[in-house]
Amino acid sequence: MGRRAVSNLGRIIKFPIDVREGAEWLARQEPRFANLLDQTGPLPLRLKPPGFKGLLDIIISQQVSVASANAIRARMDDAGLNDVASVIAAGEDGLRAAGLSRPKIRYALILAREDLDYHALRRLPDDAAIARLTAITGIGPWTAQIYVMFCMGRADIFPASDLALQVAAQDLLGLNERPKADALAQIAQDWSPWRSVAARALFAYYRVLKNREGLG
Repeated sequence: MGRRAVSNLGRIIKFPIDVREGAEWLARQEPRFANLLDQTGPLPLRLKPPGFKGLLDIIISQQVSVASANAIRARMDDAGLNDVASVIAAGEDGLRAAGLSRPKIRYALILAREDLDYHALRRLPDDAAIARLTAITGIGPWTAQIYVMFCMGRADIFPASDLALQVAAQDLLGLNERPKADALAQIAQDWSPWRSVAARALFAYYRVLKNREGLG
């Protein structure tokens, strides 16, 4: 058993030492992760505060570049659109002025009116928390998994539909083609109970690959 567990919720990542424990386990389990970690260096904690803003930030990140998402978040912050009341008060016009697309304006307002109990969400097991989130319009599996992994600190989540993870896994594992989500999810079973750390490692490795290819 790992050092930290919360009842039936499994391991919870709270500190850099937790990420390091998972990375060391992965390196023993799969030698190619040891080589990956030599290239990436220590993995980041990457935790974000749970709650409405954390979830909204992830919705903003859906299907846009990191630079675009950061620019929109900055405009939202400058406009003070950080909580339920301000988003509802801003309405469609205010959210559009902050750079949100029409679908994301709709999703932001739906989420603000959902009255989601974020404290209760943190007490749910992984699958139940993901199911609760995906019941909300605008939140698909990727968004829910990213929230549970980075805002709730769950250690065994793997968003296999993420393109960066697929590209990194293809290179790391020497696959002939980029694995689709179902195939990558199956591969990632071998990385349980530290799949969230495996995802962090592959995200970091993707950045190594981009730099190696001169893509910035």
